[in-house]
Amino acid sequence: MGPPRPWAFPEAESTVAPNGLRILLVDLPGQHVLSLRLALPAPVADETRGTEGSTLLMARCLDEGTTTHSATELAEVAERHGIALGAGAGEQGMHLGLEVTARHLPAAVELLLECLTEPTFPAPEVSRLVRHRLTDLAHELADPTGCAGHEFRTAYFDPQGRAHLPLGGSPSTVGTLTSDVLADRHAGLSPVGGTLVLAGDLSDVPDAAGLLSSTFGSWRSTAVPAAVGRASRRAPDAERLVLVPRSGAAQTELMLGRPGPDRRTEHGWGTYQALGMLFGGAPHARLDRVLREERGYTYGMRLGFRPRRQGGQCMVGGSVRADATLPALEETLRILAVPGAELTGREVREAADYLAMTAPSRYLTADTVADELVSLLHDGLEPAVVTQTLTDLAALTLERAAGAWDAVRTGPGWTVVVVGDPVALESVARSGLADVQVAGGPTPHP
Repeated sequence: MGPPRPWAFPEAESTVAPNGLRILLVDLPGQHVLSLRLALPAPVADETRGTEGSTLLMARCLDEGTTTHSATELAEVAERHGIALGAGAGEQGMHLGLEVTARHLPAAVELLLECLTEPTFPAPEVSRLVRHRLTDLAHELADPTGCAGHEFRTAYFDPQGRAHLPLGGSPSTVGTLTSDVLADRHAGLSPVGGTLVLAGDLSDVPDAAGLLSSTFGSWRSTAVPAAVGRASRRAPDAERLVLVPRSGAAQTELMLGRPGPDRRTEHGWGTYQALGMLFGGAPHARLDRVLREERGYTYGMRLGFRPRRQGGQCMVGGSVRADATLPALEETLRILAVPGAELTGREVREAADYLAMTAPSRYLTADTVADELVSLLHDGLEPAVVTQTLTDLAALTLERAAGAWDAVRTGPGWTVVVVGDPVALESVARSGLADVQVAGGPTPHP
């Protein structure tokens, strides 16, 4: 037996509806639960100042009542036809989605179109969703990982940019959201620049393109199509160490980040996926091999690259024993300072082969294929990017991986957030690793 044949991401048949909405059909034989996704450009950077979080809440409120049906009636229609609805938002836009069998696809399409074009944003439902979102924010801040993410975002991004605040808004902005605010945000949606994805076994949907074009293609909007979102700016003083006291914490949460690539990088996005696996993507990766297996500091540390439409981030995170906070952080920074020349051909090839050979299982279902397409489309990329990434992995060399790692390693420095017991943070504050800031308190002096 030889090596497995190269695998390619499923191809999509593309058409354009009368209103300019792009339609992508992906036939996946055997996937009888169809996944439909509607991705619309609606950058959160366009939210009116003081209404941050309105895009996400607007999306979540679309099925809470329309001019034709109440929220209860919509739920009954969905239940009767076995339709699972969902909605969300990202940095560049919002998305609606559903899962349904082919038999009930026409009813599901009509239901989703109604939610998109006829929402009423009932005040009681909006108030309920606002309370839920505020509760979610409180839970995020109470969780060490969520707290670290909040402090990282605050320290890393320019305070004048939208990325400085959570995608779903902050307590002060979410608390001001009303039906009128959500209706105004909804009025800015347009089919122009949007894409509708249908993935699954289409053998029982003989004219899927016609069905989608005659329904969603009839949607008209007078809104000016949203422009591409602006790049997120890094704070001028982002290279710093932020300590977040959490009395009684048995573990310390570490989160580190620095500028990284987007999917258009000259080094190849597959190269950075392999580097993520090599440094922190598996139990045998460099971070876990030292911090977990050799030192016993942690149950696991992870490294990955988070692409944005323009630029991205290299992110590292995990929990360590409170009594090992400083040595764990120092060891982490030492591993991350390794020059590309010290990588080995074996670990590069193993990481690349693992990612390439497991791709078919990662895109095994219709929903994962549809979700990947939406992610790519929001970043202005085409489906062929996935197959090109796999091709890059197959041809990845040690020299290319080394150059890509050095491009990140020698760039702007780390933003480091440490959430833990004050006693564990004392040694970090005195370490001299970087300029220190204590969240919610004065800066300690060594």
